[in-house]
Amino acid sequence: MESITTDEVEVRVETRFLDEHSSPSEDQFVWAYDIEIVNHGAIEVQIISRYWTITNADGAVEVVNGPGVAGKQPVLASGERFSYQSAAPLDTASGIMVGHYVMRTGDNRLLKVAIPPFSLDSPYEDRPHH
Repeated sequence: MESITTDEVEVRVETRFLDEHSSPSEDQFVWAYDIEIVNHGAIEVQIISRYWTITNADGAVEVVNGPGVAGKQPVLASGERFSYQSAAPLDTASGIMVGHYVMRTGDNRLLKVAIPPFSLDSPYEDRPHH
């Protein structure tokens, strides 16, 4: 599990390769990732948006951004946590994801909260693409 804390907001990530949803012969590889966000601060925060950069083994970069997480813009009071699960498909057997959330605090400041970089690893060796 990876974890990083920014401005007293902790983001934890756990990933796993989904063999049953992947098709290596067709260059389809899928991972699930579980994210837990914990507000260790004294003031509430609301998740406004997310921004991801996903890089596959060939160096191709995909940017994913949008409002909230999992279709919600949850508010976390002091001490509260929010968890969700998502999936990342790639056309290579490995990759890396990095990103951040934008959160608004109860006193109306905007925070850029880092998501720890995590690698997407699978048991399959990458073959060069032609």
